Amino acid sequence: MSSDQLFKEASRLSRPELDQFVSKIISLRAQLSAPSLPGREAELLRLINRAVPASIQQRFAELVKKRDAEALTPQEHEELKGLTLEVEGIEAERIQYLSELASLRGTTLSALMESLGLGAPDYA
Repeated sequence: MSSDQLFKEASRLSRPELDQFVSKIISLRAQLSAPSLPGREAELLRLINRAVPASIQQRFAELVKKRDAEALTPQEHEELKGLTLEVEGIEAERIQYLSELASLRGTTLSALMESLGLGAPDYA
């Protein structure tokens, strides 16, 4: 399958599915370059490229949409708060791994993130 065909198929995915797919592609890229990296750097890249599970991303997006429409039940509001904490925890770990990798490479966090093509996630 060509890259153009892959792109065409990816364009048909929902936003959460696309985010999960992109995360897997980034992880694959890291795995392919990992053999040439020192052990800790390869491990950090693997940890950095772990995605927030698609089920959490999807439920989070559903609840945010309901919140924006002011249609959340009290139980859904509590669920949204819990998911927010969970996602923030995952992202905080990711920043810790990125900081450690930046330190190992003798660069800044922003420069490292730019070199890896990483930005802030849409659900944060």
